[in-house]
Amino acid sequence: MHGLSCRRIQRNPGYRARRRGGGDRHPLVSTTTDDDWTSLPGLRETLESIGFTGAPGTYARVAAPQLFATPVAVVGSGAGRDAASVRHAVGVGCRTLTGFGSVAIATPFHATGDAALAAAEGAGLGGYSFATFKKERPKPRATRVIVHAAAPVSADEQARVRATIEAVALVKDLVTAPADPLGPDDMAQTASELLRDLPSTVRVWDENDLATDGFGGILGVGRGSARPPRLVRAEYAPDGATRHVALVGKGITFDSGGLSLKPAAGMVDMKYDMCGAATVLAVLRAVAELGAPVRVSAWLCLAENMPSGTATRPGDVLRIADGTTVEVLNTDAEGRLVLADGLVAASREHPDLIVDVATLTGAITTALGTRHAGVMGEDDAVSRYLAAADRVGELAWQMPLPDHMIDDLDSPIADLRNAKVGDPAGGSLFAGLFLRHFVGTRGDEDGASARIPWVHLDIAGVGMNKGAPFGFTDKGPTAATTRSLIEFVLSEADR
Repeated sequence: MHGLSCRRIQRNPGYRARRRGGGDRHPLVSTTTDDDWTSLPGLRETLESIGFTGAPGTYARVAAPQLFATPVAVVGSGAGRDAASVRHAVGVGCRTLTGFGSVAIATPFHATGDAALAAAEGAGLGGYSFATFKKERPKPRATRVIVHAAAPVSADEQARVRATIEAVALVKDLVTAPADPLGPDDMAQTASELLRDLPSTVRVWDENDLATDGFGGILGVGRGSARPPRLVRAEYAPDGATRHVALVGKGITFDSGGLSLKPAAGMVDMKYDMCGAATVLAVLRAVAELGAPVRVSAWLCLAENMPSGTATRPGDVLRIADGTTVEVLNTDAEGRLVLADGLVAASREHPDLIVDVATLTGAITTALGTRHAGVMGEDDAVSRYLAAADRVGELAWQMPLPDHMIDDLDSPIADLRNAKVGDPAGGSLFAGLFLRHFVGTRGDEDGASARIPWVHLDIAGVGMNKGAPFGFTDKGPTAATTRSLIEFVLSEADR
């Protein structure tokens, strides 16, 4: 990553399930409020003596010499006995427990199948850390985790957990990296490097290619920066795949707001405005690593939004790749401009499904807070995405695309305008309707002109956790929707 040293989970062996056994590792136990404690004699009394309740996310380290030579870390999961509860509890434990290179995990209930896999996933997610620039590094989290299970777990299931953990870690690595060494061209090169050893192809459009092919949205957003924009198309296309899913990611490597300059406080953390591009790259990489029978193309729309004498001005008109003209009333509503080009490019290949991912609007945070991703699009496709998100335990909520707001997109001098200046009502819905305009048709042989099924994920509220850590989620980038998208894309192979 061009001078950055980022510790990724794939460098840490040991995320695997094993039969229950001994070991000299630091023990971590996940427990509920009403467990059968017969397998861990004496631990209940020890925890009751310190007032430990077993409520979700509670954590304690206690001495249990009758069970373990070292202190045992215990995490509560409340009354939950499902995979999500285990994932959450083990994530808390591996995030909180530091100073041990190796950790052994035991779950007293349902220690087979989904629970064991969820424990392994929670360990990998909670154990993530970024190789910081600090002179004195914090105490490390475990780099080797043994999950004790009552029965073997298949190699395919282990591979899927590992690929998911690595995808989340990759997104966090890329988003945490400072914007200085990770501009548009750097990100494009990183994408090529990360996919080099996989069955995939990568094409990069530089600023000259973008101009030749008419990608005016990406060029318009990036022209104020000394670092020119890029468009990256990556593809994994296995033999025999019958479904094609296109992923389009917003990749603003730093967002100053352009000439519609953000206030100083609003510019903090704007290196994270490329979450969408990082997510679609990581998802494609995970699917390719797993060898899934589904074709995936990922479009990374990369630009740096900066103010300068060459920057796009409020009132300028840009021409998107499909010929649509857009009056730019707010240069800080730039993500939808680069995504417009990406959606047009993806649509030209007539995929079965398009999903775009973007830290798009502050309005989605106002509407849904910081835990639920905003989801819009074609109802059936949205329903399938929401089902996938539910299966992996990620929160998401469908938002409407109201017809009565379509007229708000009209500009007196261009086909569309990119913002409703001075009118904050329904800002995320306006952005969704804007993007829908650029989703193409199926191009069916019978002449049907139905729009390609499309899902829009607005992750502005969930992509960065600015509050206290929770579950396996630390403060900072969350890689929200990455796990859901992997599940969603893999499930599309069966349609």
